[in-house]
Amino acid sequence: MSEPNGSDRIVSCAIHPSIGIARVGNAPEDFFLAPEVPGAAPDPGAPGFKTAKGEVKREAVRFRVYGYDAAGRVVQEITADDAAIQWQAHLANRKAAWYQFNNALDLKQYAMPSAFRNSAITGVLREQLVIDPGPKEISGRNRHGARYRCDQGYVNFNAGNGPHQVPLGELRTDEQGRLIVLGGFGKSASDSGSPATTFANNDGWYDDVSDGPVRARVKLADGRVLEAAPAMVAVTPPNFGQGLYGAVTMYDVVYDLFLRQGWLAPPAQLRFWDDIYPLFERLVGNQWVSEGMFFLFGAGSPSDLTEPALLARLASPDAAHREERESLCRWFRKPPPPWDAPGERAQLPPPRHAKLPPFYGDGVDYQTTTIYDLAVTTTQYDWLQRWAAGDFVPGERRPTPRRLDEIPLQEQPAALDRAPLESCLGGPFHPGIELTWPMRVPAMWQRPDPLPFRLNILPPDREPRDDFGTILTPAIALSAEGPCAASGPGTLTRWMGVPWQTDEASCLDGYDTSTYLPLPSFWAARVPNEVLSLESFERLGAAELPELQRTKHLAYRQFWLRDLIKGAGSSYQGRINNMVKQWHLLGIVAEHPAPAAAQAPGWPERYWVESQRSRTFSAKDPTWRQTLRAEHAVADDEAAPAESALLRSVAPASAPQEEPQHPVRRDER
Repeated sequence: MSEPNGSDRIVSCAIHPSIGIARVGNAPEDFFLAPEVPGAAPDPGAPGFKTAKGEVKREAVRFRVYGYDAAGRVVQEITADDAAIQWQAHLANRKAAWYQFNNALDLKQYAMPSAFRNSAITGVLREQLVIDPGPKEISGRNRHGARYRCDQGYVNFNAGNGPHQVPLGELRTDEQGRLIVLGGFGKSASDSGSPATTFANNDGWYDDVSDGPVRARVKLADGRVLEAAPAMVAVTPPNFGQGLYGAVTMYDVVYDLFLRQGWLAPPAQLRFWDDIYPLFERLVGNQWVSEGMFFLFGAGSPSDLTEPALLARLASPDAAHREERESLCRWFRKPPPPWDAPGERAQLPPPRHAKLPPFYGDGVDYQTTTIYDLAVTTTQYDWLQRWAAGDFVPGERRPTPRRLDEIPLQEQPAALDRAPLESCLGGPFHPGIELTWPMRVPAMWQRPDPLPFRLNILPPDREPRDDFGTILTPAIALSAEGPCAASGPGTLTRWMGVPWQTDEASCLDGYDTSTYLPLPSFWAARVPNEVLSLESFERLGAAELPELQRTKHLAYRQFWLRDLIKGAGSSYQGRINNMVKQWHLLGIVAEHPAPAAAQAPGWPERYWVESQRSRTFSAKDPTWRQTLRAEHAVADDEAAPAESALLRSVAPASAPQEEPQHPVRRDER
């Protein structure tokens, strides 16, 4: 909403979000917008996060321009009603031309120098490994079409099988002239047709994730032309845990960095509902994607950190509750010194899986799995200690706004910047799912004067550098002229695994611990481990069943990748290659309304359920009929169980039907 004569006071403008996150999907046209408000889940529309044909909808990101006055205050959002906005976005994929991932290169003595991917390709031929369709421009209202597609990028492995055209996405505008960026279709392939063999460094392979700068030239009504402060967009793999968050988010990581650098001031007073509770809520939310987390924090657990009576005590600074606060605080592991701290890093203790968060850490020695486990950030840990000591106020528990226009104008840019970073995991970075360890390197960022959370971006006439020598060492990576010093087309996602599916199908849970619980996990909120199936959800809401039987359905969690394990797929190599081919058939964990029969004390208030799983995987399951027969839901002589409306909502088969498949051992890597 514009203020009267507001444009007269505009002296600068900036694009928000400062880093936008889009996600791939294989639906040709259908898409939904990424959340623009922190904590708000996206609205995919009907019939859900997949189309009626079972295709995964792409998650698009919308960019806006805000005008600022000389004091750095927001004057208004600038739309097509106020100015002519010429947008430009430059997506690229540099994975095949980049270095291998072994460990994060800021782990000091735990870092592992990296050689080139596709190292047999040398010299100028390596330039053909970069998928770069060049910058695309768009302006006006409701624009879309072939001319705005980023589809003129090619990759050539110089083996006589290419070049391969790789569309990376497209640009659109909405009715107010804001920019909408859509990514690729989740396609990954091998130049030679050879199978993938490893989690992150498959030579001869390519995919269609991407990233790059977003720019805007704004011509105001009075004729002035302003160049908006640019942003970045990253197109990442799908979110298979919609509405769920990592215990540590990327926003937590970046905010911690900015506080430690002195670029932002800490809050004057710690507030439970703003600063402490979100961590507890995210831990509990992971119960829907991890069986171990369900056992620890799910409904009915003494450690359900969202249970009202427990929350009332945790939100109180009263000394009577100090022992309970301190006990919970001691459950969290102390974070190691920040990676950017001066000096050599001290030897880390071995992983302590009994601490929180129950996730693996960044470093892997490939012998004992992980060198250490994920910790909350230094800032989060300091806040937990202050909270335990009673140095906080409860604050106010406010409902999460669902729309950006519910937030005051002055707060909208910050909300837009925060929401995408909260949607990305803040670890473990091995390498990760969306963005990874360079995001915690100070050199990546502009000093927040006046705008925080904005990356250093190369000027339009400078190409990113892909060759830093035969071996990329930590010293080179973190140097003033190294690859973390500035961002450009393809520089954020090049650190990730190639193709993206092999990493997602590799890093699961429970590799090296007790067989009692499948813990720790890697990326459960984005790559689920164990899930509540739609069948179980249907039966836990069946009022005619005894409560104990309904509770069994609530507690029965199934391996999310169970459908990709069959025959040769039971091997590690089979699993990762099946993921490349069939990722779009997997279910997406999404929120469902609580069934009436389960709206009772002790039952969860909210449910996340494996939704729209392809019928390819579920059509022939005799054990489901056995369950229904035991529960007297079908007659003895009934040929097949009547399918409920809920189960009819699953995605149709988009591949030949297969027999039920069997889960892989969790210790396969």
